Amino acid sequence: MRDIAILVLAAGQGTRMRSRLLLHRAAGRSLLGHVLASGSQLSPKRTIIVAGPGMAEVEAEARRSVADARIVIQDKPLGTGHAVSAALPALEGFTGTVLVLYGDVPLITAAPIVSLAEAVTSETPLAVLAFRAADPTGYGRLILEAGRLLAIREELDATPEERAIDLCNSGFIAADAELIRGLLPRVTNHNAKGEYYLTDLVELAVKAGLGIAHRICPEAEVQGVNDRAQLATVEALLQSRYRAAAMRGGATLVAPETVFLSFDTALGRDVLVEPNVVFGPGVTVGNDVAILAFSHLEGATIAAGARVGPFARLRPGASIGENVHIGNFVEVKKAAIESGAKVNHLTYIGDARVGAKANIGAGAITCNYDGFDKHVTDIGAGAFVGSNAALVAPVKIGDGATIAAGSVITRDVPADALAIGRGRQELRQGWAARFRARKRKRSEEV
Repeated sequence: MRDIAILVLAAGQGTRMRSRLLLHRAAGRSLLGHVLASGSQLSPKRTIIVAGPGMAEVEAEARRSVADARIVIQDKPLGTGHAVSAALPALEGFTGTVLVLYGDVPLITAAPIVSLAEAVTSETPLAVLAFRAADPTGYGRLILEAGRLLAIREELDATPEERAIDLCNSGFIAADAELIRGLLPRVTNHNAKGEYYLTDLVELAVKAGLGIAHRICPEAEVQGVNDRAQLATVEALLQSRYRAAAMRGGATLVAPETVFLSFDTALGRDVLVEPNVVFGPGVTVGNDVAILAFSHLEGATIAAGARVGPFARLRPGASIGENVHIGNFVEVKKAAIESGAKVNHLTYIGDARVGAKANIGAGAITCNYDGFDKHVTDIGAGAFVGSNAALVAPVKIGDGATIAAGSVITRDVPADALAIGRGRQELRQGWAARFRARKRKRSEEV
């Protein structure tokens, strides 16, 4: 394939997109991030983002996705042709194919844009990506004659006969860099909107006797996002795509429509995911793991054979070892739970290590935050932490040590020791009966 430059329009062209929507997330990644990820699969020599004035957050998001992305500013939203013109200085010295994408089309995959880029040759220096629209209203129409593309007509400029055409323009084009440099200055704004249309390159190329190709992709892949209703639709389509891929890969989703995945969720073989589980970004799950209902995971790794949930929360930095049990209403944050350990219910483990085969009782917590800094709790292999124990970090519990239920532990506990940190129990015979009698007498006097 020829050298590729990716040019992503993110400035907002007329009513095509509201630029801040580019930062909204679908399946754990920004809309712009989805587009850049697909474009990156072509190993472009340059990635250029056309942003509008005051779009620093969009610029930062672009560089999070592509560290060496070049940012250019389109000072006024005067159309797609004007946006590409703003990028010409960033294309200086580049020879090859320029691929123009849009930052609000997150469903696009690498396959159709690879096909589009491959259509550009010395004989056909311009290629357009099209789709068959169920409802073509609002889209530019491809005007063909004997299968040859002659023009793209925007709806406001189209005749009634042209508006009946269902082969529509996605906006994505691929063109030889020299063609863009040669023809773009000849694009005018003599149209209903008074904008400079990139699609006018087609008619200019026809007049110059140049070959033009078009490729067709599914309509869903080029669906844009202009509002939050369309954002929800895109989320649903991405989830369907990721769920299907997860099940093809060997995971069992008991109720797929209730499971929400992120763009980078990695599920091993024979993973069981029960209903109403949410995977935030950065989750990797090993083979033969069970994720039980109503659990929420983000930034976590789970090793083979582990069991998580129901109603568990794994926060960033949670590392769950082989055959570990994380039970109901357990929260783990920035902590390593080593192989065979059990944290079965009503527990918070943060900034900690729980050694292999240790057992953490119900209601036990690591007190990791002093109001200013986070501190580490280290629990040794085979340790037993009783119910409702509070481990005040920094503190170390030795291998095989036992922490009595209800204890507040503020000092290190040696291996195999018993630590009891609670007040001595007192018994006052008959106190409860006398207390009730006093209360009843006071109530009668009132």
